[in-house]
Amino acid sequence: MSLARVLMRKIREVLQLKAERRLPNREVARACGIGASSVSRYQVLAKRAGLGWPLPEELDDCALERMLFPEPVIGQDVERPVPDCVAIHHELKRKDVTLQLLWHEYAEIHANGYRYSQYCEYYRRWAKKLSPSMRQVHRAGEKVFVDYAGGTKLRISNAQTGEVTEVELFVGVLGASSYTYAEATLSQDLGCWTGSHERMLAYYDGSPEIWVPDNLKSGVTTPCRYEPEVNRSYEEMAGHYGAVVIPARVRKPKDKAKVEAGVLVAERWIVAVLRKRIFFSLAELNLAIREALRWLNERPMRVMGVSRRQLFEQLDRPVLKALPQHRFELAEWKKCGINIDYHVEIDFNFYSVPYQLLSSKERQVEARYTASTVEILFHQNRVASHARLHGRGQYSTTPEHMPRSHRAHAEWTPSRLISWADKAGPAASRMVSEILKSRPHPEQGFRSCLGIMRLGTRFGGERLEAACVRAEALGSYRFQTVKNILRKGLDRVPLEEESAKVQPRSTHDNIRGAGYYAAKET
Repeated sequence: MSLARVLMRKIREVLQLKAERRLPNREVARACGIGASSVSRYQVLAKRAGLGWPLPEELDDCALERMLFPEPVIGQDVERPVPDCVAIHHELKRKDVTLQLLWHEYAEIHANGYRYSQYCEYYRRWAKKLSPSMRQVHRAGEKVFVDYAGGTKLRISNAQTGEVTEVELFVGVLGASSYTYAEATLSQDLGCWTGSHERMLAYYDGSPEIWVPDNLKSGVTTPCRYEPEVNRSYEEMAGHYGAVVIPARVRKPKDKAKVEAGVLVAERWIVAVLRKRIFFSLAELNLAIREALRWLNERPMRVMGVSRRQLFEQLDRPVLKALPQHRFELAEWKKCGINIDYHVEIDFNFYSVPYQLLSSKERQVEARYTASTVEILFHQNRVASHARLHGRGQYSTTPEHMPRSHRAHAEWTPSRLISWADKAGPAASRMVSEILKSRPHPEQGFRSCLGIMRLGTRFGGERLEAACVRAEALGSYRFQTVKNILRKGLDRVPLEEESAKVQPRSTHDNIRGAGYYAAKET
């Protein structure tokens, strides 16, 4: 059996199943052993030939073939309107625009134009001639691709010493319009990375829906093809601007072809243009970059025939998300272990947490800290908040976080203790001062001084003063001595006049008064 007869038989089967059984194209294709697209094509050919089912009895295979596949008329004008592939490529970047919709619009204007399959094929052949980054169709306002240039570095010079410092070039490229942003930064750390994003969004006056970084550490903590772990501060920043972070896959250059092409363009038209100039500050360099960037974005692209700025105004700008009213405040995250003194260390300073967390199994919390505040979270719940300390070795302690015994000590200072003892009498004041002086650090004597205060509450100020006079005569400046004197009632036993004499406080060089400790506390 010839191929023509086999084809005619298949066409007859398709028309019969569609007409009599009303089966979907896929089921007809499965029954006839052909593709679903062939089923659609055979129906179109029959409709164009004015044939329906059942076919006329006198219509044999040869006649059917002539009707379905007529010979072209000699001399017939076969010129057809050529689709505008540049316009198609631009329109496809608009949200919800498809090739089928564009073909319908084309067919309404050109009755003798290409059919849908030929229209699509014509566009695809044209698109293959584009570079990989231009070939991908990115929706307007959907993505921005960000990365650092890895080629030749720009430099700034120190005017005094002549020292030359290499800087990084941050590049951002919008997917639909290729509208480019670039700036120089001192490094690729988190502060520079997020700062560049903030200035880039201000340059665009809006934010796209998706940020696509490469897998550098400031953006991606743990690279992974399937579940990359995005830096928490970076992800928090994206959320502030109503965006999400979707990193490019590792070793998948097509995922970031747009930014790689943008980096290449920036290196050619910014780095190369500025290579002979000397800059003495980052601000001066970025001013020159901004001027070169303006020229780059307004320069017509060779293939498209329009500039990046024109495409940006037409495609991206109308659909970018508006920027929030308040700027993003960068917050860093850190996992911290709880020390036995219920404090955690952040940037060489110490912040308290509720002491009850010491009894938890993990004894670990998360800290979120900005330039002004420190928040501490346990199982995603905030348990402490402090003002950020600057410097090293400082403590921020909230009284409510302390055990009750520790809290009582923290409410007292050396000057306050001495001032209280003055109310009982000069001997009591000297006793407290000497206890504080005898310790390497005054706080080590707080417990003894608080014990003496309790003795005054229990036995009265008059008896406490007498007991301190006797202890001083014995040369013993200890809480236990005063306690024993009061417990045994020795404070009521008169001392001999000689032994009772004590040197006035004004001539006692070794006694530190309340004024001394008040000055130390300030």
